[in-house]
Amino acid sequence: MTGTDDVLLVHGGTPLEGEIRVRGAKNLVPKAMVAALLGSEPSRLRNVPDIRDVRVVRGLLQLHGVTVRPGEEPGELVLDPTHVESANVADIDAHAGSSRIPILFCGPLLHRLGHAFIPGLGGCDIGGRPIDFHFDVLRQFGATIEKRADGQYLEAPQRLRGTKIRLPYPSVGSTEQVLLTAVLAEGVTELSNAAVEPEIEDLICVLQKMGAIISMDTDRTIRITGVDKLGGYTHRALPDRLEAASWASAALATEGNIYVRGAQQRSMMTFLNTFRKVGGAFEIDDEGIRFWHPGGALNAIALETDVHPGFQTDWQQPLVVALTQAAGLSIVHETVYESRLGFTSALNQMGAHIQLYRECLGGSDCRFGQRNFLHSAVVSGPTKLQGADLVIPDLRGGFSYLIAALAAQGTSRVHGIDLINRGYENFMEKLVELGAKVELPGSAIV
Repeated sequence: MTGTDDVLLVHGGTPLEGEIRVRGAKNLVPKAMVAALLGSEPSRLRNVPDIRDVRVVRGLLQLHGVTVRPGEEPGELVLDPTHVESANVADIDAHAGSSRIPILFCGPLLHRLGHAFIPGLGGCDIGGRPIDFHFDVLRQFGATIEKRADGQYLEAPQRLRGTKIRLPYPSVGSTEQVLLTAVLAEGVTELSNAAVEPEIEDLICVLQKMGAIISMDTDRTIRITGVDKLGGYTHRALPDRLEAASWASAALATEGNIYVRGAQQRSMMTFLNTFRKVGGAFEIDDEGIRFWHPGGALNAIALETDVHPGFQTDWQQPLVVALTQAAGLSIVHETVYESRLGFTSALNQMGAHIQLYRECLGGSDCRFGQRNFLHSAVVSGPTKLQGADLVIPDLRGGFSYLIAALAAQGTSRVHGIDLINRGYENFMEKLVELGAKVELPGSAIV
């Protein structure tokens, strides 16, 4: 069990109303920070959120001699990689377990130093996310890898060489690994079945600003022509569409009205279509998107997650909370992470009716269809949710528990709220701004 400083009391039943702002995407900003390692000049990254993943990467960069300081405007970082150096193994290891980002340091460090050390990796427990493929890719570029008790030691005896790679699944992390390694490798790298998420496109924009040569084809093929040297970049990170969708689902589940400043239509089109089908309302302007519950019953839907441009797996958990309030049977088929529906057991404890299945309850086959994973769900609603004791399992599941607690009658004790800091900037302050009745044990209602 967590300590009291990691517990939040949530007094539910109050609609969330007001305005919050989302800044740069969690799934882009730390990777853009890593990209700065590749340059010979300083880089400026704007719209940086104050989240734990950013702090972890900042610490790792500083351990390797990169100077990181605030820029002229709020949320701006200046990263100077002029004096990159080897880091102490014990210092690097101190960051192990808090993030999976260190694996993306491999390519840039091999280019800059000729060697790299990667400790054991953490991240959310939402299913298998094997790192072996990252190492297989690096071997194809010419790296040698030695597994030791404290982690992986990598060396590049010669300049890394471009190669042909086909991903078995369009993994975002594997695509990032190839991009960050191929840009300074000798020759051409062809990556097929690549991830094409908006955050990947934004990372490509960052690398192109630095001097990289990268083309994206419509068939998920990315071609990278290696260059001898990269400079710095000045870039404003695209806004976090996953956080924006979380607040949208919170507005729907609590019968509220939230203006998400910074949210952008283009990267959220698939979510917006689904939000409208469920019965949610939204209005888009140049500065953001307003999401609200228009009254009346919500609609049950059939939903399948998929890689971009499909419905993102990170959108699924918050929306499932809202689906507990929809009339009828909703079907959710999770095709990206096999364990992502585990969070629903706590919703059932609160009064939801959600049944999990091993079968693919959707129109398309998926990787988990013939395997023993509970990756489909039937949500029966509407059901009244009641406050409960909740232990946060992962980042998106954790925010989903918050939404459920806010929508429920009575008080919930939510344990492990620090995990939410990985991807939601100032979420406590935002809850207060939206009128949520939350408090830390021993303090007054915030």
